[in-house]
Amino acid sequence: MTETVTIPQDVPFSAAVKAIQARKGSRQSYAELERDRGWRTEVDDNLAAFLAAQTSMFLATASADGQPYAQHRGGPPGFIRVLDKTTLGFADFSGNQQFITQGNLSENPRAMIFLIDYAYRQRIKIWGEARIIEDDPALLRALMPAGYRARPEQALLFRIAVWDINCKQHIPQKLDAADVKTALELRDARIAELEAQLAALKGSAASSAARDAASARGTPSATSGE
Repeated sequence: MTETVTIPQDVPFSAAVKAIQARKGSRQSYAELERDRGWRTEVDDNLAAFLAAQTSMFLATASADGQPYAQHRGGPPGFIRVLDKTTLGFADFSGNQQFITQGNLSENPRAMIFLIDYAYRQRIKIWGEARIIEDDPALLRALMPAGYRARPEQALLFRIAVWDINCKQHIPQKLDAADVKTALELRDARIAELEAQLAALKGSAASSAARDAASARGTPSATSGE
């Protein structure tokens, strides 16, 4: 990979970006944020947990002449692996054989991972550099999710330069079909349990009413056992 920018904020905020921020009035607040908190450059516990839960991501690349491309990648929870504090990896499954991402990375390693969790309305951006590994079967086996039905073609390693969390504004809340199915099954099981309890209570109340009626007439009830 090429040498990355040593100042983290210069990765997302180029000189042109900072100039526009200054013209539109947001540069000072971002400068204070950079000075007080700084940009995250390593995987922490929160990012690791977020990545472990994701089943979908977008990987953005560009050709040497700047032609952009964004590719979706998906898999079971945990398909994005944290290999160390600054390195992510995942198995690249066989797809439509266009190889646009791989072609872009062969001449321009800069890349970005965009993750969005619709259920919790969270999104994370990760800037860095990526490379394709075609000749490491052991690495590919280590990155391949157990039991997942897909053909791994190669591995992708992503070295983190900087990452950031976006606000929730304008993110629609959506739920995965599997999560909805589980919630409905739990609801239906609870409804069945409550209906059974209600039926038992109604039966007990009916028996009690019959005994009371029989007692009022001075005759044994059918449920009294006399």
